[in-house]
Amino acid sequence: MAYHGLPIKSLGETPLLGEGATFRSITEAVSRVTENAAPRGWWVAFLIAFNFTGIMGLAIAYLFWTGVGVWGNNAPVYWAWDITNFVWWIGIGHAGTLISAVLFLFRQKWRTAINRFAEAMTIFAVICALIFPGIHVGRVWHAYYLFPLPNEMQLWPNFKSPLIWDIFAVSTYFTVSLLFWYVGLIPDLATLRDRARNMIRKRIYGALALGWRGSNRAWQNYERAYLILAALSTPLVLSVHSVVSFDFATSVMPGWHTTIFPPYFVAGAVFSGFAMVMTLMLVTRAVYGVRSIVTLKHLELMNKIMLVTGSLVGYAYGMEFFIAWYSGNEYELYVFKNRATGPYAWAYWTMISCNVISPQLFWFKKLRTSIPVMFVISIAINVGMWFERFVIIVTSLHRDFLPSSWGYFRPTLVDIFTYLGTLGFFFTAFLLFIRWVPMIAIAEVKGVLPEADPHYHPEEHGAEAAPVAGQAAEPLAATAEE
Repeated sequence: MAYHGLPIKSLGETPLLGEGATFRSITEAVSRVTENAAPRGWWVAFLIAFNFTGIMGLAIAYLFWTGVGVWGNNAPVYWAWDITNFVWWIGIGHAGTLISAVLFLFRQKWRTAINRFAEAMTIFAVICALIFPGIHVGRVWHAYYLFPLPNEMQLWPNFKSPLIWDIFAVSTYFTVSLLFWYVGLIPDLATLRDRARNMIRKRIYGALALGWRGSNRAWQNYERAYLILAALSTPLVLSVHSVVSFDFATSVMPGWHTTIFPPYFVAGAVFSGFAMVMTLMLVTRAVYGVRSIVTLKHLELMNKIMLVTGSLVGYAYGMEFFIAWYSGNEYELYVFKNRATGPYAWAYWTMISCNVISPQLFWFKKLRTSIPVMFVISIAINVGMWFERFVIIVTSLHRDFLPSSWGYFRPTLVDIFTYLGTLGFFFTAFLLFIRWVPMIAIAEVKGVLPEADPHYHPEEHGAEAAPVAGQAAEPLAATAEE
């Protein structure tokens, strides 16, 4: 069997696709979602998400008019929900690059059914994340200082500041992820173009498909470009959240000044990203009936990754306490004791319950393959990962070196509405994505079928000759005449 021109091995006896999956059935199952009218549930979800997006717009407008004093931030807690949400959204976007690039380079064929979900989620999550650096600076009209513009006024910020590193790392991550997502879409957009009965749809999809015709030369150039983008994206999986962690690790604040943050943040990002992909995929899989493409095997493999990354995150939590004790630094030791027993202990133990305890249920195959269990745990993980960022930021700041400056953070309605608005924007964009764009990579899923192998002989498998046997040189060609 071949996948993107290279041989691959089967994942045991369990098939990755449902019984009877063919080139035609895959095309029909995915394309009909964009071709048929949107169901009523889609419209209800879209209107709810869009209204929350509007609420965010009003909250940000009020923030700009009044100033950041409308947030709950105070003297010791100068970073709160704004940076918590920024780091949380960046983490959610990590699963897209891992599934799309890293698993692709390692020829993990099970990624093909879920990579389009994850890539789209990455784009929308990074957009949500980028909202917060722009609005938390106070003087929003000076936010352009963050970008690499000419510096005639010599007012450029300090290049030694990790906040500037954030802008470069996240903008690079967004650009490469967007290119990677779009390049992978081209063959599938050509499929929708060829199937379109409406001239407007045909022209729009035709323009987006960039004249794709599925020739052998086109496939060679496509696979070369896809491989290059995957190689460029892979270092970003490690670099982006490592740079985000430097916002904290390069400071001298107890609870932040630690070298474990880069790998700890990367593991947590992959953990939360996979959980969000799982949540979205379970709902979409049930609503649009693509269970034969996104099978229980895919979901089980994702649960195994969440189990591994959840265990890494739990190890990091324990190591923080150990190093605080082993270092003999009384301030570090107090910060971690305060996390577990202080005023925000409820947030800390929520984090531990969701991130460390709940994924351990995946050790049991019966629970690991239960749809209700994995849905509940995926939501719990995202809740827990948000609390992780909250615990790191707020509980490290609200009690610093001077007891006279201790305080307690409480979010305001502007904090809450801004956060809920980013959720609304994310789901608005995601609903538009599944409505108009193939939510599963049609061409790549076809690549894991036995018929995609140029050396496949139907008679050896007791099957009839495949109707696309003549396409051996172009096994993934996206045409309407399948």
